[in-house]
Amino acid sequence: MTRKPIRVLIVDDSASVRQVLSSILGEDPGIEVMGTASDAFAAARRLQNELPDVMILDIEMPGMDGLTFLRKIMAQRPIPVIICSTLTEAGSRALFDALEAGAVDVLPKPRIDTRNALIETADRLRHAVRAAAQARLRPRQPRPPVEKKLTADVIMPPPVPGRARPATDRIVCIGISTGGTETLREVLERLPANCPGMAVVQHMPEKFTAAFAKRLNGICAMEIKEAEDGDEVMAGRVLIAPGNRHMLLQRAGQQYRVAIKDGPHVSRHRPSVDVLFRSAAQYAGANALGIIMTGMGDDGARGLLEMRKAGAGTLAQDEESCVVFGMPKEAIDCSAAQKVVTLARMPQEIMAWAHPAERARSA
Repeated sequence: MTRKPIRVLIVDDSASVRQVLSSILGEDPGIEVMGTASDAFAAARRLQNELPDVMILDIEMPGMDGLTFLRKIMAQRPIPVIICSTLTEAGSRALFDALEAGAVDVLPKPRIDTRNALIETADRLRHAVRAAAQARLRPRQPRPPVEKKLTADVIMPPPVPGRARPATDRIVCIGISTGGTETLREVLERLPANCPGMAVVQHMPEKFTAAFAKRLNGICAMEIKEAEDGDEVMAGRVLIAPGNRHMLLQRAGQQYRVAIKDGPHVSRHRPSVDVLFRSAAQYAGANALGIIMTGMGDDGARGLLEMRKAGAGTLAQDEESCVVFGMPKEAIDCSAAQKVVTLARMPQEIMAWAHPAERARSA
């Protein structure tokens, strides 16, 4: 039986961008561009007659901006939406507002300055469309306003750095992709400031990860930052791999640090979850907990299995709470995950693993 192509509607005020996107997607026999629109009003008229499987939407448009249009779509007739924008740090607020409003992925505008750049952009775009077509959309609940996050610096100066940490410190490694920005936020928001150090690979374009980390740092108890080469993995800190760079865990005496490296794509990704998980298996073993969450493809499944064989704890997010049940399914199918966990239970599982003595006393 022939599978129907994924039908895509492209909404962007730039005629050249619409043409490039249409050309890229049109080369994939599994994707059909059902139409294009130069603004939100033209797109709305098109949606009255037929719904696409996936919409690609710009944020900065005349008349009605993409963020307003996205909120209207999600309130009236939710469909998978990919934000394709030039926004980077300067426009990060609008970008992450779009993710909170229900967009399933974010992509930079296509790079066509070199042939290699165009090929890489094309592969990323087609992969994002196929992942978005599988996404499960859930109603979005409004979130309460977040108070400004202050630190203890307003009361007293920070402590002197350099305190030695025992070799038995526990660490958590997370791999996540499509639908992961909001999923990760839901987990990290519910973790305390004394949570074990965490290293996270979230498949996300270059330049977006710094803004993503900054946004999470403002609403979570732990310190959250885009990882830099040599950063220590320490209790109360979450390191997020920078876009388009691999992140590896390394042992430095009694500490764990991360190394940020270039190199080819692994499992079609850079950063790759497999790279992080393999390094955790090699250098942390039973001191590590590996977690694989929502995302398309199989990145992380092999690495998680290596972690399990090295004595690490391993978890996979359950199908019902995933936006896309691809990466967790692959890990479950190859017996890499010791336990399948709902999104709601993930923070409790992390803390129970981090403090096994407390769990035993309460049992």
